[in-house]
Amino acid sequence: MSSFVDSAQLHAKGGDGGAGCVSFRREAHVAKGGPDGGDGGRGGSVWVESDLNQASLLGFRDHPFRRATDGENGTSKRQHGSSGKDITVKVPVGTMIYSQEGELIVDLANPGDRWCAAEGGLGGQGNNRFLSNSRRAPAFAEQGEFGQESWYNLELKLQADVALIGFPNVGKSTLISRLSAARPKIANYPFTTLVPNLGVVRVGARSGRPNDATEYVMADIPGLIEGAADGRGLGHDFLRHVERARVLCVLLDLSEIAPIPPDEQLEILLRELGNYQADLLDRPRCIVATKGDVALYDSGGYPIISALTGDGLAALNNQLAGIVIDARRDEDERREHVIVVHKPLPDEIRVERSGDSAWEVTGRPALRAVRFQDLTNDEALAEIVKRLKGLGVDRLLNRAGVRDGDVVSIGPLAFEWWRDEGGAGLDRGEHHRATRRERLARHGRLDLGDWSDTDSDD
Repeated sequence: MSSFVDSAQLHAKGGDGGAGCVSFRREAHVAKGGPDGGDGGRGGSVWVESDLNQASLLGFRDHPFRRATDGENGTSKRQHGSSGKDITVKVPVGTMIYSQEGELIVDLANPGDRWCAAEGGLGGQGNNRFLSNSRRAPAFAEQGEFGQESWYNLELKLQADVALIGFPNVGKSTLISRLSAARPKIANYPFTTLVPNLGVVRVGARSGRPNDATEYVMADIPGLIEGAADGRGLGHDFLRHVERARVLCVLLDLSEIAPIPPDEQLEILLRELGNYQADLLDRPRCIVATKGDVALYDSGGYPIISALTGDGLAALNNQLAGIVIDARRDEDERREHVIVVHKPLPDEIRVERSGDSAWEVTGRPALRAVRFQDLTNDEALAEIVKRLKGLGVDRLLNRAGVRDGDVVSIGPLAFEWWRDEGGAGLDRGEHHRATRRERLARHGRLDLGDWSDTDSDD
């Protein structure tokens, strides 16, 4: 079983927030102590970070699940629960993260780039947070928020300095084994290499200068055939590893077992690269003819090497090192890398019809507004109405076309929507509270905030 995996899945689950506490101070000689319930701790988040020490996505193949810890509940005496711990998931540099629908979410193209895959839930506020001049003994608290949870598709695009391009069985694996410590599978039949192999090539001091040594990463890409850009022969799976290579080394087979002459090989390879991604033809490239020890065809003026005997390898190594150094310098001049922290965009509140005379309000801000432990508590309902008005949910519902008597659901809360000249509330039975105030209601707007626990019944 291969240890190289370039596609996998990730299931990220943020920790749930801890619940707020409903508690009142109880001490000797204190008849009626005030609320002292503490807040719940925030749940931990799941972060994905690109790391140079990771070579493939093997760790996700059999274990795609990553979960952060939950926050603890608040307790009495205003003691807040501890927050859950974030976890950092390491992936190779060049990992691209897609949604289940195939949409690219983030590209971790540089070392140290981070992205929040699942945000932890907020901790609930204790009843001490709801103390006010008009509410002296709040008997309700917030429930902790559930952490985000989602599946993602991961794809790895190797970031190598040099990518070896050529037809199957052209000698790519033999070449990388001679220039580096990589030991890929080598055999005398096409498609011996089914996954990319990486090798670090070191070029010693050149021109008598001891500080003129360099290292570069060489990638042995599985053989390409005509039609690879259209997906033939797993072409897309192979070609995506070429996208980020700084230099392309094109190998042409001179032996008698070559399927076509070298000039035709070059024409097909360049055409497939251009059809897959046009700017690949603008990359620095080196073209060499291989299998010089058993050559049948003319090289067409290109340098000849033999990975088996070692002829021409030193010159090729020095040439590639020089091209890589120039490519790195040009890349550094174009941009200066800064570690990027990718965070998800804030959720928007949306109103969608869920059935006949039924509507559903979605979006994290709206769900946060109704996360109370006891939705039958009048004071808690008043706080919910106040929050929803502040978020503009009343305007969104009105614009969506909600009619009187329709049922609106927001997470665990469901209520009937009513509107009249005097104002509105969660249901018709609360209208008399709103009509006690002198207000001017705009046509087509439901003012949720007019329903308050400070009103009293006639």
